[in-house]
Amino acid sequence: MRVLLVEDEERLADLVKGGLAGEGFAVDVAHDGRDGLWMATENTYDVIVLDVMLPRMNGYAVCSKLREAGDWTPIMMLTAKDGIYDEAEALDNGADDYLAKPFSYVVLLARLRALMRRGGRERPVSITVGDLVIDPAGLRCRRGEVEVGLTPKEFAVLHALARRAGEVVSKGELLAQAWDFSYDGDPNIVEVYISALRRKIDMPFGKTTLMTVRGAGYRLEAA
Repeated sequence: MRVLLVEDEERLADLVKGGLAGEGFAVDVAHDGRDGLWMATENTYDVIVLDVMLPRMNGYAVCSKLREAGDWTPIMMLTAKDGIYDEAEALDNGADDYLAKPFSYVVLLARLRALMRRGGRERPVSITVGDLVIDPAGLRCRRGEVEVGLTPKEFAVLHALARRAGEVVSKGELLAQAWDFSYDGDPNIVEVYISALRRKIDMPFGKTTLMTVRGAGYRLEAA
């Protein structure tokens, strides 16, 4: 799942990004409001974590502009302020949840998963491709009634494919969705995860649903 973190405290941003990456999230970071707004409008995210007190444009304004533009990506707002009026302002500007600093990372993670379960106004709770069911919030996958155990990164790659089931998804698009902008390693890492997914979601069930489209990318089919 892809997260945009807009936080001007670089140490806190690094800690949150590292923790979420360990849970299988691909995390992009912006350190001011204008950059955060640009990244949110140029890319697709499953959830946005947005600080209130930001340079160049505060979090309330960023949230309000996204909602005015019709972007209903779930937004969690963070602030050093702890008061009912601050919480009310965040919600009035279109935020879905609110967390005061200092916060527990465990609580942040639980709330982010809850936001993804609820999803944006047009986002389904789970994705079904044939008899393959992907639960983004619970990081769970099953083929029919059989639970399929995936690593967080395997799940992220599968989720990116399932969201566009039946379409060809390029290697670059998978890198953008399952990794993050700072990744500068070997792009062939995608092939490693595609092979691992085939061994888990296809081969044990006698199916061939994860297809390679030579020169173009990969396609997840229903049957």
